Amino acid sequence: MTEQLHPMVPPNILLNNWESDWFAERKNADVLLIQAYQAGADAELEECCKWFHQQGYHISVYEDLRAARRKPPSLKEHALQELDKVNMLWATEEFGKDTLNSLDTIRKALEALPND
Repeated sequence: MTEQLHPMVPPNILLNNWESDWFAERKNADVLLIQAYQAGADAELEECCKWFHQQGYHISVYEDLRAARRKPPSLKEHALQELDKVNMLWATEEFGKDTLNSLDTIRKALEALPND
């Protein structure tokens, strides 16, 4: 890349690091894609906060926005995400219908819990 044409284009140093990690096989594609996705989301959030600041909003507005958008998932949300991973792995293997039924039961129980 010769120059950064858009604020959402990652800096060259970051692109070079990702490319280096990929070709050296230090990280798999999933990890690199997640890092790129997170970097884009973080850049967008910071641009939104900068806009609020430029419009004269009180600092608490964009600090609250940043905190709300970067809040870690609740234990329930995290458990459901982990269950999705297990479900995908088990669905690719031959663990049988009983295992998948158990996953459905666990999911329904987790979904019934209140959010933290």
